[in-house]
Amino acid sequence: MHPLTSGRRTRLSALRRAGTHVLAILGFLAAAPAAHAVPSFARQTGADCAACHVGAYGPQLTPYGIKFKLGGYTETDGKDGKVPVSAMLVGSYTQTRKAQADRPTDTTSVNKNLAFDEASLFLAGRLSEKIGAFIQATYDGVGRSTALDQVDIRAAHTLELAGKETIVGLSLNNNPGVQDPFNTMPVWGFPYTSSALAFGMGGAGTMINGGLEQRVAGLSAYTFWNNMLYAELGTYRSLSPTMQSKLGAGRADDPGRLGGGTTYWRLAAFQDLKKQAFNFGVFGLNTTLQPDRAAPERNKFNDIGVDAAYQFLGTRKHVATVNTSFIRERQTRDAWIAAGEASERKGHLNEFKLNGSYHYDQTWGATVGRFLTSGTADAALYATGNGDFSFANGSPNSSGYILQADWTPWGKEASWNAPWANLRLGAQYTMFTKFNGARNNYDGNGRDAKDNNTLFLFAWTSF
Repeated sequence: MHPLTSGRRTRLSALRRAGTHVLAILGFLAAAPAAHAVPSFARQTGADCAACHVGAYGPQLTPYGIKFKLGGYTETDGKDGKVPVSAMLVGSYTQTRKAQADRPTDTTSVNKNLAFDEASLFLAGRLSEKIGAFIQATYDGVGRSTALDQVDIRAAHTLELAGKETIVGLSLNNNPGVQDPFNTMPVWGFPYTSSALAFGMGGAGTMINGGLEQRVAGLSAYTFWNNMLYAELGTYRSLSPTMQSKLGAGRADDPGRLGGGTTYWRLAAFQDLKKQAFNFGVFGLNTTLQPDRAAPERNKFNDIGVDAAYQFLGTRKHVATVNTSFIRERQTRDAWIAAGEASERKGHLNEFKLNGSYHYDQTWGATVGRFLTSGTADAALYATGNGDFSFANGSPNSSGYILQADWTPWGKEASWNAPWANLRLGAQYTMFTKFNGARNNYDGNGRDAKDNNTLFLFAWTSF
């Protein structure tokens, strides 16, 4: 959600009270899960959920699912009476290896928390012959608030270019990357759901990894040529604090005003070989950000990423996937320098992710993921003394592994009540080898990275 799920706004308020800086906030946003597959798409196309989604559930798209999204969510089986509405519920249990220093929210304990994470309502599917939408509104069960979540409204048209089938389209959306069809961008990457009451993947994150989510409006144009080459170019504008508040995001965590030259771009090559598929590409986000809308100073962010993915599909009995990405962000911190929140004017931040999954009979799944965040040290920006989000050695570095096992009993054509009922039950464990700059005593109070290891049990259903 990274699109999102429960707990984010509550934790962001806690971070603000603790005095952490903007990068720590962006890092936590990266831990929030993204919006997911919805049954209204299956009802519209007449296909089972496993046709579009690896493991019959979640955001991992098969080649068919990729083309459905690029086609503007408009493909249909031609039958009338389809209502493009779905809903989603998520509940969970979170336990960290060592109790947290403070309660994650006012209504939770320092450890062993049951939570009603979220309830979401989706307008998802064909609106006309050429226009489709994925619009999510979410009640955050931890933060106890409601907001407009992920938005992707598309207009798509198919034509012939140089003798090859070509899709051209527009996407109106509120999060750079939410419109991307592949599972390597941060918003759609593993873990596809995670705890809102734990530590995410560390306190620092790049701008393209959730930094503008729900607080901007963007328009991009894209093309997909010969079922092979994908290109996209777009721009974003800030929503005013008043509009953010009206949409449920609130004013308190407004990231500031974007510069007029904000650019999002994407290039990728894709190949569907029926029994296997792969893609690789590059993407980027270039922007300036004025954190204090009344002050002239701006920070500059240049994010560039490379990514690749492989799927073994076979007969769909045994399905395996590998996804990886690397993002490098160059920062110019004039606004933070002026506010005394950074000591170095220039810096960079890197994010690396790699995960592999296996699903048997579109029912039983296992995934192993590796994450690594690193960057230049800055004693002011990555300061010590902010509780759970304290940094050691002025360093943003965090790393670890995520293990997940899950069971998806429905989602295939012959499943009970398909395609109305979907359920995934899962167990996820996050292990930290480094957290916010150190393996040991990162907060100055004796807390080690491994103390943040998290067990997350979840039940996730949609209908």
